[in-house]
Amino acid sequence: SAQIADLQQKLLDADNGDRTKQRWDNIATILEAKCALKYLLGELVSSKVQESKLQSNLEQSQASCSDMQKMLMEERNHTAELETAFQNEILVQEQQHQEKV
Repeated sequence: SAQIADLQQKLLDADNGDRTKQRWDNIATILEAKCALKYLLGELVSSKVQESKLQSNLEQSQASCSDMQKMLMEERNHTAELETAFQNEILVQEQQHQEKV
C-alpha cells in the first residue's frame, strides 16, 4: 500500500511538471504570450500586495509586542517596589513588636 501510494504521488508530480512545461511550450503566438504575461504580472502584483499587507501586520505585531514588553517591565519594577516596601513594613512591625515584648 505504501509503495502504491508512493508511485501514485510520483506519477502525479511528474504529470504536473509535464503539464507546466507543455503550457509554456504551447505558447505559439504573440497574443498568447501577451495573455500569459498579463496573467503573470497580475499574479506578481497580487503577491506584492499580499506581501506588503503581511509586512505591515508584522510591523504592527512587533510594535505591540514591544509595548507589552515595556508594560511588563514597568509592572515588574512596580511589584519589586511594593515588595521592598512590604518587607520594610514587616521589619518595622517586627521591631515594634520586639520593643513591646
